[in-house]
Amino acid sequence: MNRIDETKDFIAIRIAVLTVSDTRSLGEDRSGDVLVGRIADAGHVLVDRKILPDERAQIAEQLRIWCDDPQIDVVISTGGTGLTGRDVTVEAHRDVYEKEIDAFGTIFTIVSMQKIGTSAVQSRATGGVRNGTYLFALPGSPGACKDAWDEILGRQLDYRHRPCNFVEILPRLDEHQRRK
Repeated sequence: MNRIDETKDFIAIRIAVLTVSDTRSLGEDRSGDVLVGRIADAGHVLVDRKILPDERAQIAEQLRIWCDDPQIDVVISTGGTGLTGRDVTVEAHRDVYEKEIDAFGTIFTIVSMQKIGTSAVQSRATGGVRNGTYLFALPGSPGACKDAWDEILGRQLDYRHRPCNFVEILPRLDEHQRRK
């Protein structure tokens, strides 16, 4: 259910997109293109976009770099969430997380079940937080990126969404670091 409170002002957030693939180039990155298009259409700001191979250490390092950048609020990766030996994006994300957003994967599976049935069991979409930055790992198909954005992220990254959203608590994600 989409509940937008039109009495509130929209707040644009800053997003980086990472495509994980051993074979794609920027010109062939349909999933990244889906995310970039939806980010722009929603009124958010694309800060950076990269493609990296399915290498756990490289992925984790890029995630850390973006999480340490105060100009980035959200990182969305696409690709490498499956079950094959080269699919290491989920592990790289979990190497970086301070906290995992457990329900993100669950909700993504529910959304996927409505579209692709039991094939949704093969996805390991995940979300988490590090250093006041949200991170989300999505499957590498354009359809999965559309579903994740249209049904979950587009709503949760809209400050006007009710009863709650990720944007309204963004300033508090790193409050534990300020108390020390």
